[in-house]
Parts: sequence; structure tokens; C-alpha cells
Amino acid sequence: MSTRAAGPDPYVPCPQGPGPDYGPDYGMRPPVGRNGLAVAAMVLGIIGLLTSIVFVGGLLGGIGMILGIVGLRTAKRTGIGRGKAVTGVVTSSLAIVVSVLVAVFMVWYANKTQECYQPESIQQYKQCVHQQLTGH
Repeated sequence: MSTRAAGPDPYVPCPQGPGPDYGPDYGMRPPVGRNGLAVAAMVLGIIGLLTSIVFVGGLLGGIGMILGIVGLRTAKRTGIGRGKAVTGVVTSSLAIVVSVLVAVFMVWYANKTQECYQPESIQQYKQCVHQQLTGH
């Protein structure tokens, strides 16, 4: 009685190629292609995050977020680009948050130092800003 499984010996190459029982994944091919929306979302998210301190990042982040969500839906259907789409959504979200925080800070700073905008010298401006921010 033999304990060997039916089919070709896995240690001996088969000249005709793999047989029907070659392995558990035989016949299954990995997804081939690209998810362009996921790639675009990732690129826009990264660029948006890098430029979020100058407010451009918020706009790029918004576009990247939309493309990332659509890229995730495409990845769910095709199995391609999920990681890039997730990266795009996360970096785009961060770009939006950083842009909003920078905008809030700029409004706060402008409101706090509005009395200092007509200085006669940079030294006077610095002194005025210091007084406004520290309350002294």
C-alpha cells in the first residue's frame, strides 16, 4: 500500500507543464493591471500633505480623498491597488486636517496681532507681537 498521493511527483519536473492537481492555487492567477485612481490618490495625498502648510494641500487632499474612495471601490471589485488607495485616503485626510489647523492658527495669530500691522521697523513689529502674545 502506497502513502503517496495521486498525481505527478512534486519533486520531478513534468515536461508537459503542471497537471490539474499541481497545487492548491493552480489555475488562479494574481490580478494583473493597475488602479490608476488609487495611484493618483496616493500621489495627491502625499503632495497634499507636503504642501498643506501653504493651504494648497487642503485642495489637493480633497481631490485625493475623492479619488482614494473611488480607488477603494475599484480595488474591491478588481483586487488591485487597495494599499495605494488606503495610503491616498489617509494622507489626503492628514493634508486636509493640517491645512485646517494652519488656517485656524493663521486666523488666531492675525486676530491676536492686528494692532501690530503698521510698524515703523521690524524691531517694533517684533516687540508688538511679543506683547500681544504674552500679554505683557
